[in-house]
Amino acid sequence: MKYQELKDKIKGFIVFSLNEIRKTAPGFHRRRLNEWQEKGYIKKLRRGYYMFSDLSLQEETLFLMANKLYGPSYVSLETALSYYGLIPEGVYSMTSVSTKKTSRFKTPITSFIYRNIKPELFFGYRLEKYGGQRFKMAEIEKAFLDYVYFNPKIADASGFYEWRFNSEEFLAKADLQKLKKYMIAFKNKRLTARIKKALALIKMKPDLVRV
Repeated sequence: MKYQELKDKIKGFIVFSLNEIRKTAPGFHRRRLNEWQEKGYIKKLRRGYYMFSDLSLQEETLFLMANKLYGPSYVSLETALSYYGLIPEGVYSMTSVSTKKTSRFKTPITSFIYRNIKPELFFGYRLEKYGGQRFKMAEIEKAFLDYVYFNPKIADASGFYEWRFNSEEFLAKADLQKLKKYMIAFKNKRLTARIKKALALIKMKPDLVRV
């Protein structure tokens, strides 16, 4: 198979695997992928997963990649908080949560980080449509909970201050009743106490991010 033939067959794929190629081209040999990598036609993202080198990279493209490279997973934590405008700085890695073990994949375009979460806590995301495909993105309330859950330092005023969290934006966008419902589902007393402290600070100092 020639490179252009493969590209025509799977041109709608943001990320493609060797198995997916073989579904459209039985008998395809892995060595062709190695040759195309050497020529710069494709890039290897992790074992068995590739992308076309001329793919136009948008934020949503990276979200789709994050879902595909390691699943089940959904985009959350710093990446989701930045997406919702809750933290001021740009995020240089794609962060997600997954029911699989904690993993990190360093690729030619960015690093993809996955934090392990219990299967019963794998909820609170929605499907966002992009280019005829869909990616899983944490809801604003779940992204907030996931971040506090994985970052115990967010427990007092100093930790919250360092986080530089955009409280005004959060209060404008978040459903606090939904947040409470999700928090209860964690069944974690320490997390509940930390969330309550964080909410008190948010309501008291909505301009914490303006530092």
